[in-house]
Amino acid sequence: MSLKKQYLKKNGQCKVTFRLPKLAAPEAKTVHVVGEFNNWSTVKTPMQRLKSGEFKVVVALTPGRDYQFRYLIDQTIWENDWKADNYVKSDYGDCENSVVTV
Repeated sequence: MSLKKQYLKKNGQCKVTFRLPKLAAPEAKTVHVVGEFNNWSTVKTPMQRLKSGEFKVVVALTPGRDYQFRYLIDQTIWENDWKADNYVKSDYGDCENSVVTV
């Protein structure tokens, strides 16, 4: 997994590419990125399955802050980004959320 960031001067946004490798979800049918940037919606931000078997989505975020997020696999399994910028304890359950800093 990796978070690729592309800062756009034109509109002041940062395009963040979220990738979930095939190894993290080899049998997954669907993956969504769920986080503060989409009000923790489990359906608003579906990821596209690539020919390589990994999943990818690009989200435009406002720079200057941290965003917590996780991946939701087949609407049942939660996974963190293995290379997130940071991790923080979740308010729900005994787990951590991934953090992307833009």
